[in-house]
Parts: sequence; C-alpha cells; structure tokens
Amino acid sequence: MTISLRRPTDPPETPAEKPAKRTKQPKAAVPATAPELEGLVIGGDPRVDLLPPEVRSARRNARTRRGFTWGVLAVLLVVVMAVAGAFGLNVMAQAQMLAAQARTNDLLAQQQKYVQVRNVQNQVDIAAAAQQVGASTEVDWESFITAIGTVEPAGLKMTSTTVDSASPIAVYQQSTDPLQGPRIATVTVVTASAGFPDISAWVTSIQKIKGVADVSAGAVNRDETGVYTSTVVIHLSDEWFTKRFETKGK
Repeated sequence: MTISLRRPTDPPETPAEKPAKRTKQPKAAVPATAPELEGLVIGGDPRVDLLPPEVRSARRNARTRRGFTWGVLAVLLVVVMAVAGAFGLNVMAQAQMLAAQARTNDLLAQQQKYVQVRNVQNQVDIAAAAQQVGASTEVDWESFITAIGTVEPAGLKMTSTTVDSASPIAVYQQSTDPLQGPRIATVTVVTASAGFPDISAWVTSIQKIKGVADVSAGAVNRDETGVYTSTVVIHLSDEWFTKRFETKGK
C-alpha cells in the first residue's frame, strides 16, 4: 500500500508564536527550475493504490497476448491470400493450356485434309533438289566446241575431242602444278592438217576464250601419208557451268 501526502506551502503557526508578531519578510524567489522537495506532505489528499502487482502483470501479459494474436491473424490472412492468388493463377494457366491443346487438335485435324498436297509438294521439292544437284556440273559443250572451232587456224581440222569433266558425286582432280589454275574439266582435242600446223597461234586464240583456265599444246606428228597430227589440252574453269536449275538469289 502506498500513501502520498502533500506538504502545504506555509506551515501552521504554533501557539507560542501568536503573541509575538514579527514583520513578514519577503520570501525569496524560488527558481522555476528548482526541483520540488520530496518527502512527507502533511495536509495533502490521500491516495492509495491497493492493486497488487500481480494484477498489473496480468494486464500487461493480456495486452502482449492480444498483440501476438493479431500478428498471427495477420500472417494467416497473408498466407490465405497468397494461396488464393496462386490457385487462381493455376486455374488460369490450366484454362489457357486446355485452350491451346484444343486449338492444336483443331489445326491437326485441318492439316489432315491436305496430306496429299503436302506429299506432292515434298516430291516436287525433292525433284527440284535432285535436278539442281544433277545439273550442278553441267557444261555447255556445244557452245565451247563452237568457240574453239571459230578460232581454229586455216587448214587445221579437229578429228576427235575427249572430255573429262567434274561429277556431282565426286570432286574433280586438280593439278599439282602451281602455275595451273583450278579446273572443272579437261578437253583433249586432236587435229589434223596437210601442212605443218600453226598450233601456237591456235593456243593463243583459245586462251582468250572466256572460261578457259589454261591451254597446253602437245607434240606434232607426221604419218606416212604426210598428214600432221597435233594435240591440244584445254582446262576449263567453273564459268562454263550452265547453272540452269540454280535458285535465284543464292
């Protein structure tokens, strides 16, 4: 139990002091910041706090428990909202997946109507690819023979022509001579003439033909009938490929 008494400002006069009257002296001013004197106060209002400390402790514990309870409820509410949101997103994803599957099945069903067209298109593509590969090493031999016959000297006549050209399934053998350029075909021309042929002039003319990599002249022989036989070996570059089936833009 706590008893608090407040001390009056002026103490009561005692009987011995009544006869003697003294001149009142002015009271010294008390600084405003001076702390109040603590101690026993006589004549103050009595105040008693009869609550035991256990009651106050119980009240504090109750407030603490209420705070924890509200905190747990808040966390539970957040968890419930998160679970509900995740469930909603899952439902939306499942619905989108089912819609996509239905759309895919619909497209597959529609594609079945054009299976024959697709097969024909595939066959056409295969034929076009095979055509490109097969004709990739095609050479316009007629134009080439005509070109070398045009520059043939007078009195010289081609008797035979042998061609060794590249194949779509094999790489053409190149020369090991660094002075000879890349070639895609070798043409061996045998000529005959009544007089000694001017092979050097013919070789010079053939070298000026577009697409000729190099030209070399062979030996000149004369048989017992007086006919001169000569040989010329011509190598062609890839400029003589016809490229008839090559796709434009490639």
